[in-house]
Amino acid sequence: MVFMSGPRLYSALLREHFRSRRQMAFVTGPRQVGKTTTCRELGDAYLSWDDANHRQLILAGPDVLAKSLELEKIRERPPVVVFDELHKHRRWRDFLKGFFDVHGAKARILVTGSSRLGLLRRGDSLLGRYFHFRMHPFSIGELLDPSLPPKSLTRPPRALPEADFESLWTHGGFPEPYFKREAEFTTPWRRQRRELLLREDARELTRVADLGSLEVLGNILHERSAQQIVMSNLASDLGVSAPTTKAWVETLAALYIGFLVRPWFRSVAKSLRKEPKWYLRDWSGVADEGARAETFVACHLLKAVETWEDRGFGEFELRYLRDKDKREVDFVVVRDGKPWFLVEVKTSDDALSPALAYFQKQTGASHAFHAVMRAPFVAADAFARKDPVVVPARTLLAQLP
Repeated sequence: MVFMSGPRLYSALLREHFRSRRQMAFVTGPRQVGKTTTCRELGDAYLSWDDANHRQLILAGPDVLAKSLELEKIRERPPVVVFDELHKHRRWRDFLKGFFDVHGAKARILVTGSSRLGLLRRGDSLLGRYFHFRMHPFSIGELLDPSLPPKSLTRPPRALPEADFESLWTHGGFPEPYFKREAEFTTPWRRQRRELLLREDARELTRVADLGSLEVLGNILHERSAQQIVMSNLASDLGVSAPTTKAWVETLAALYIGFLVRPWFRSVAKSLRKEPKWYLRDWSGVADEGARAETFVACHLLKAVETWEDRGFGEFELRYLRDKDKREVDFVVVRDGKPWFLVEVKTSDDALSPALAYFQKQTGASHAFHAVMRAPFVAADAFARKDPVVVPARTLLAQLP
């Protein structure tokens, strides 16, 4: 059970969904990020495939389950029925399709589970019957305010208490280590989680035959967060082909160990030929302070991008910029196909990066931020500036979900 304290952004997000839509909600995200706890708190009924009694009830079919839930009774609002780990059922899609089509008007259906739900969801027959929500660890914005601003992408900045910021920076955004705030807990928790993902989850959820080499790759990438990864070099280290290495890296991303950020070009074809950068989802395990700062910001930006998409605010992408002269900006947030804002991350250097002005002119981005991780909070709206500006990272990130 994941330790939780206080409401989560995703509680508000799911309540908003069920107020205005009848479709099912699928919640995916990293292991131990709090999916089950959040969904159970929202649910009026909870059924887990891992519980023998619940499994028997599900296997009896949609009609039997609906009767046991007393869905024929009139209610002030439809009850929220939570299905956890249902994807382990061989015919889970058929079950959900039947339950939703017949009884969906009398209930709201919330589905969550492990990484495999995200993998199996793709290309299924449930299209049009659900919305997908991607859950992330805590961020500065969520800790400040877990509610949803109405139809707003950013919010006015507020200062996160120093103790909370240091816990987020040191222990990461996963609920249990964040709230415990003890190195003696965080260090073994982080190691055991990585081992669980690279061994048990990889064996259960993937078709990779050489799990030993996949684990070696996971350990290599653990040391390379915020670095550009060259597939041919990794392949040489592992003794396998570059296509195999690429597939394995994508497998680790599918397991939510990390994520890839690709370069942005006006030509999509060009971006596909360039090497991506790799970021861990748990920045607390990154030893180098500069790489941790960049990973910290990357995780916040990815969470914002995916939350905006899940709320239906448009299509967003997180990319980076680099040209043939090796000018580079760490991140560009792309909104509906057009660069919206640039972010260059530094630990303490507050000398404005010249690449920001260059790439802002080249891309037409509305904003260009030189985000300094160790700079003290300033109560000013970063998005009010159109010119390249030095801004405390905690000010900028406080304005995001």
